[in-house]
Amino acid sequence: MDVLVQIADHLVRGDEDQVSELTRQAIQQRLPPKRILDDGLIAGMQRVGELFKCHEIYLPDVLMAAQAMNAGLEHLKPLLIKEGIPTLGKVVLGSVQGDLHDIGKNLVGVLLKGAGFEVIDLGSDVAPERFVEAAQTHQAAVIGMSALLTTTMPVMGRVVNLLKERGLAGSIKTIIGGAPVTAKFAREIGVDAYGYDAASAVERVKTLLGSNAG
Repeated sequence: MDVLVQIADHLVRGDEDQVSELTRQAIQQRLPPKRILDDGLIAGMQRVGELFKCHEIYLPDVLMAAQAMNAGLEHLKPLLIKEGIPTLGKVVLGSVQGDLHDIGKNLVGVLLKGAGFEVIDLGSDVAPERFVEAAQTHQAAVIGMSALLTTTMPVMGRVVNLLKERGLAGSIKTIIGGAPVTAKFAREIGVDAYGYDAASAVERVKTLLGSNAG
């Protein structure tokens, strides 16, 4: 069986050791790093994303798959950097100020990485200024914000306003999500996109960057 197919299969199973070993073998076989990334690791994570979307696997399975992907990436990263392989884009992620919940946000980060994005995860309790400054520092195209408490949702609007004040609203897109967040609220505060779950958030980010690029 093709080594890249094996990488994807073992990644779906969350087999960290096998993914690490097979990625090393693929590098030894002199396969292009970009191909190992796309046809092995990312292909596996995309299947994980689909299975999660269809409720065939659950959060612990996704997190195990993410660990397996990271194990493979450890071998690939130096080669990708050396070859200057671009990612699909950079996304700054965080749970907004006053909110310490991060499981949903972490899941979005995992699926974004699995789709080929570079994720700058600011963690939880992130102030509006930190979101904007991180996006500028890392030249990120998207800011993703999560909230699980209705009391913290207004912080999302403050991030949008701050981007407008600094003249960045056109170049840095925004997406929000979280249990109490709705499409109506997203429209009210003027964000660019709303993700009702982790899988839809990844699709929305792809759309945002596609429209941004074109």
